[in-house]
Amino acid sequence: MEKKQEISGQNLVNIIVEILDSKKATHIEIIDLQNKGYLSQFVVIATSMAGKHGLSLLNYLKDDLKPKGVRFYAIDEDNEDWIIVDFGEIIVHIFTENHRNKYNLEEFLEKTFSKNGFNG
Repeated sequence: MEKKQEISGQNLVNIIVEILDSKKATHIEIIDLQNKGYLSQFVVIATSMAGKHGLSLLNYLKDDLKPKGVRFYAIDEDNEDWIIVDFGEIIVHIFTENHRNKYNLEEFLEKTFSKNGFNG
């Protein structure tokens, strides 16, 4: 039986970004919060074309990463306008454009962690 190689940290971020980009997510941002006191090391934020596209992006992440042994700690897909995937050290937010603009998570993280040297 083949042992699955653990993928984590920056390597997993890169794989997630590649999957999202290849499936037409836009405005993909990586926010490095290592050593900033946040609950994860990285936050990936992407925009979907519509709610159904966001759900498809989630399914592509599942299809590509679960066979590689990547653990999904939690998934919030109750609202297709804002899907959250918790990989432990990485949290992925998939927004529709309106919800991304409305909640402006990037600005919140920058303001919250700027006193700790945030350089997003």
